[in-house]
Amino acid sequence: MKKESADRGRLARLPLFQNLSDEAVSKLEHILAGREFPKNMTIFSEGDEAAGFYIICRGRVKVFKLSADGKEQILHIVGPKELLGAVSAFAGNPYPANADTMEKTVAYFFPRREFLALVRKEPSIVMNMMANLAMRLQHFTRVIENLSLKEVPGRLAAYLLYLCRRSECRESIEIDVSKAQLASLLGTIPETISRILRKMSERGILSVSGRKVKLHNKKALQDIVNGESL
Repeated sequence: MKKESADRGRLARLPLFQNLSDEAVSKLEHILAGREFPKNMTIFSEGDEAAGFYIICRGRVKVFKLSADGKEQILHIVGPKELLGAVSAFAGNPYPANADTMEKTVAYFFPRREFLALVRKEPSIVMNMMANLAMRLQHFTRVIENLSLKEVPGRLAAYLLYLCRRSECRESIEIDVSKAQLASLLGTIPETISRILRKMSERGILSVSGRKVKLHNKKALQDIVNGESL
C-alpha cells in the first residue's frame, strides 16, 4: 500500500458529500488520506481494529468471510463511490469480515477518531452517509434472504436483475467478476452457475457472450426469483 495525494476537488463531487457546504468539505479534506493498493492486497482482516473507513475512488474490493476449512464466502463487492468499513468505524467494533482488492484500487481513508470529532461539530456530514448505509443494509438483507430462502437459479436471477438496475441497462449487462467469484457470492460452485446460465439461454431468457449477458426476458427472470422452477 502507498499513500496518494488526495484530489481535493473530487471529494465534493462524490454523491455522499454533494449537499455539504464548502466549509464542511474543506474540513473533511483536512482529515482524509489518499491511499493506493495493488491488486490482491488485504486492506483489513476480520477482527482488526476499525481505525477508520474508506471511500473507494477507483477499483473494486471484495468483502468476504472464511470458514474454518478456508472456504471463501463473498458478502459484497465494493466499487467506486461506495463506503468500506464504515459501520465498524462508527460503532467502534472490529471489522467483521476481510477486505481484499480485486484490482488496483485507490481510496480515501478517514481516520475514525478525527472523523467522529468532526461530525460532532458538523452533523450534516453524516446525513448523506446514513442513506448510503441504509441502502447497504437493504442489500445485505436481500443477500441473507437469497442465500437462505431461494434456490440457486433464483439467486442468480436476482443478481442479474440487480446488475441491470445498478447499470440502468435495458438489455445488456456485464458480469464484472470471475465465475468463481460469482459462485462464491451466490453460495454455490462455478459449474452450477454455468449449468443454470445454459438453461436460461436454452429457454431464450438471456444469451451469454463471455462476461456480457443480454437479457431477453426480464419478466421470466423475475418469475424465477419469485420461485418458478427453471
